[in-house]
Amino acid sequence: MKKVELNGAEFVYDSAGDAHEHAIVVLHGGRGQGDHRRDFEAFRPLADSYQVLAYDQRGCGLSSLTPPYTFAQFADDLEAFRKEVCGGKKITLIGGSFGGMIALTYAVKYQAGLSHLILRGTTPSYHFQDAVFAHLKDRLHKAPSASEDMIRKMIRDGCEDDLELRLILFASQPLYYEDFDPDAALAELRELHIHAETHRELFRNDKYYDVRDKLSTITVPTFVVVGLNDWICPPGESRLIAQSIPGAELMEVEGANHPVHIEKSELVLGRIRKFMEENV
Repeated sequence: MKKVELNGAEFVYDSAGDAHEHAIVVLHGGRGQGDHRRDFEAFRPLADSYQVLAYDQRGCGLSSLTPPYTFAQFADDLEAFRKEVCGGKKITLIGGSFGGMIALTYAVKYQAGLSHLILRGTTPSYHFQDAVFAHLKDRLHKAPSASEDMIRKMIRDGCEDDLELRLILFASQPLYYEDFDPDAALAELRELHIHAETHRELFRNDKYYDVRDKLSTITVPTFVVVGLNDWICPPGESRLIAQSIPGAELMEVEGANHPVHIEKSELVLGRIRKFMEENV
């Protein structure tokens, strides 16, 4: 794991395939409840043809707890990372979930830094929460230890402290997977660095996130993939993104939930390779 100082904060990151010229930067999801490790490993097979990099965003994982925690700041951090670590060259950007929200924020503001945009199970505005709660009662039976109030804290109001966020995240894990493994979830959640302060601040700033009216300005080749059973970023959000970005490709995957890139890894990575090859 490497470190770099950008915009007054310290970031940790990993890279693979460093001998390749074309860089892919992967943005993790989870507002203060995620880090780069799992997504880096999921996309690491692409390092046979590309340089693959992923970092913990500020206030997340092992990167420094350095405010402000805003969508604009996270996009500015990515631009600094592109210039400092990627040598200022254009990058392919892969963003999933909250990382996809940052990717879209970046694409609207810093499109000149992109060669390709790949979005996984994400949303163009904070209004996605309405779709989540509209169908939550039909799904909540999958997570018997979770309640609607818990989910509301996790994806709308913000949790009070690190322990509450960790407990709610664990209780809600069955919602994320079509084939849930509780032992794997426990092992992952024990090691995950949880930062409720980051989580709360990003949800306070949620009302400022809405790029729907700017999607038509994105002209770089764009690929959107979503699991048809994605509970937290419902497929309708990805459809809206793909319909609004000129020429965007949409891939909807049956039998997959939010981590479609993990549940259907071979299929998703294969389509990403095809997309990259066809849009040189």
